[in-house]
Amino acid sequence: MQLKNYKKVDIDDIQFFEQLLGKLAVKNKHEELEKYDHDYTEDLHFLPEVVVIPETAEAVAKVLAYCNRKLIPVTVRGAGTGLSGGALPIFGGVVLSMEKLNRILEIDEENLQATVEPGVITQVFQEAVEQKGLFYPPDPASKGSCFIGGNLAENSGGPKAVKYGVTKDYVLNLQVALADGSLIWTGANVLKNATALNLTQLMIGSEGTLGVITKAVFRLIPLPKHDLLMLVPFKSASEACQAVSAIFHLGITPSGLEFMEKNALDFAQKYVPGIEVEIQDDVEAHLLIELDGNHTEVLMQEAEQIFNLMEKYDCGEVLLADNQAQKDRLWKLRRSLGEAVKANSIYKEEDTVVKRANLPELLAGVKSIGAKYGFRSVCYGHAGDGNLHVNILKGDLSDEEWQGSHLKNGIREIFKLCKKLGGTISGEHGIGLVQKEYMDIMFSREEMELQKAIKKVFDPNGILNPGKIWQNKRG
Repeated sequence: MQLKNYKKVDIDDIQFFEQLLGKLAVKNKHEELEKYDHDYTEDLHFLPEVVVIPETAEAVAKVLAYCNRKLIPVTVRGAGTGLSGGALPIFGGVVLSMEKLNRILEIDEENLQATVEPGVITQVFQEAVEQKGLFYPPDPASKGSCFIGGNLAENSGGPKAVKYGVTKDYVLNLQVALADGSLIWTGANVLKNATALNLTQLMIGSEGTLGVITKAVFRLIPLPKHDLLMLVPFKSASEACQAVSAIFHLGITPSGLEFMEKNALDFAQKYVPGIEVEIQDDVEAHLLIELDGNHTEVLMQEAEQIFNLMEKYDCGEVLLADNQAQKDRLWKLRRSLGEAVKANSIYKEEDTVVKRANLPELLAGVKSIGAKYGFRSVCYGHAGDGNLHVNILKGDLSDEEWQGSHLKNGIREIFKLCKKLGGTISGEHGIGLVQKEYMDIMFSREEMELQKAIKKVFDPNGILNPGKIWQNKRG
């Protein structure tokens, strides 16, 4: 899939990278490259020509400057846990791995800020600030392995987004290496900044197409002292979705509000040993509801309000986790759903999002579209912010139906429904490679050309993560 305008990596390029970074930081043997030819997106593989592993921002900048002069495509890579193909080197070239830029540079307790490199694992960062009584809320399901840089590239969310927001809501400033090798800072380390264009927010969610993030300055908040977790079984999946908005009408904002279809939990319990949750035959879905705060009496009052609300629905017995071990097991069950589906079936995951009150209509539409096109779906997600992960299972579809226009037409109908319901085609997974052909659903030609023009300002030669987000031949 090599475009003729891109230069293939040759021995001179390898020698340059080895002189710049050291031989151990340059990988070009087939068995080494295979580690970097995939992420968590379906079963897609694209082999890079070389992998380079810099340890400093300055080295990143020098790699980019060289590749820009030589017209070598560069795909920046974090932990490879993405679900939209953003880290796949579809034109070969250089994979720029950020695994060695993995330091927490500063935790400023006085100003509630932290400066980190992009290769820091999200959970490692969270635990480091928690030791100081501080809190960094974004927590994607892969937080135990994903990198902060990948979270920035995709504007990751996770369960706590419903109360605390997503990655972009905690970023004050970024150091970015541009395609020409320039190193810039995009903002300032302050809570308010109305100084010209907001380049910081432009970079977040740009999926490595505008520049490579080499440092990030985050704002932090005080760590809540207490939390409470309950699992509510519903005999109707539609009612579970309806109950989501009703909880907010009580004046309660949960710190987590997750929807899980019964078959998702069935998959997970097969995949993760030792996490048994009794599921009655007549239960279609569960809500996992977390409350947090600094006063246990307030949390218990809110829990009682939710218990009373649930009596209006056809629910089974509500499970209230009574110790930390039980809470951990329930969250492990929820976070394992994606891996469990992947382990049980060939699948495609669509990251749909609508206004939370429209979740029942979205879920019903997904099932109706599945029946029309002959596929089964397993749905779960962050119901509190209207984000439903739709896992489409191959089932009895032929290879031709699965890979061709038949299934794509079905996915297109799902995305059109999202737009009709006031939503969009990705809540937190990004566009990357696999969703770019659906961008026309959300954007007019003029709107997409404007985005491409911005890309060209930052990356005029189109070397940065080419082939992602937009349907064009360069960049």
